[in-house]
This record gives sequence, structure tokens and C-alpha cells, in this order.
Amino acid sequence: MKRKIIPYNPKLKLLARKLRNDTTLGEALLWKELNGKQMHGFDFHRQKPLLNYIADFFCQELNLVIEVDGSYHNHDEQCRLDDAREVELAEYNLTVLRFTEMEVRKDMVNVLRTIEGYILGYKENNV
Repeated sequence: MKRKIIPYNPKLKLLARKLRNDTTLGEALLWKELNGKQMHGFDFHRQKPLLNYIADFFCQELNLVIEVDGSYHNHDEQCRLDDAREVELAEYNLTVLRFTEMEVRKDMVNVLRTIEGYILGYKENNV
């Protein structure tokens, strides 16, 4: 199956590189679990430019974006921006899973269980 190309703003490449070097603890912990095709053999990328955004984690084969939200995502304005972002990404058939920084730090088992549940459902529906 041919991969669908998702456009991105090339001006975000430098910022994405900076974000990879300045990762949060939650992102670093989750990356340790996703890196190297550890999650059912799927290849994840971190700080991946998509459209006019940078996704914390992205798996093209699964059409999956994973976001680790810091406390600033609790504000109304940021929630509206996050919602608009999800609508735009959905136009490219991408699903967004969101976790808080604290969920990733304190409850990694359930974070990984949620991601695995998405993967198993995806595999079942796309055989």
C-alpha cells in the first residue's frame, strides 16, 4: 500500500530538531518505550512536523499522532487550539492520542496499554 504524503511547513524542521534535543521527562520516558519499533514492530518518530504543527510522536503506518501535554494544555485557549489541530489532522485520516505529562510519568503501564489498544484495533480493522 502506498504511503499518503502529509505536507508540512518546512520552517518547522529547525524547531522540531530543537524540541528533540530539549525533550520533557514524560516525552523522554515514552520515547524509551516507542523507539526502535518496540511497540508491535511499528516505527515511531518524535517531534515530527505535520501540516503547521509538530507532533510529539508520529507513526505513519498507523496514522497515529501521540501528544504528551504539559500543564499549559489545561487553559481554554490552548484547548481550543488543540481541538482545531485535531480537526486538521483528522482531514488526513490521522488519530490523535493525548496523555498528560503526569500520566506518562506516573502511569506508564496504562499509557502503553492505551497505545497498544489502538494498535490492536487498527490491525484488526486494516487486515
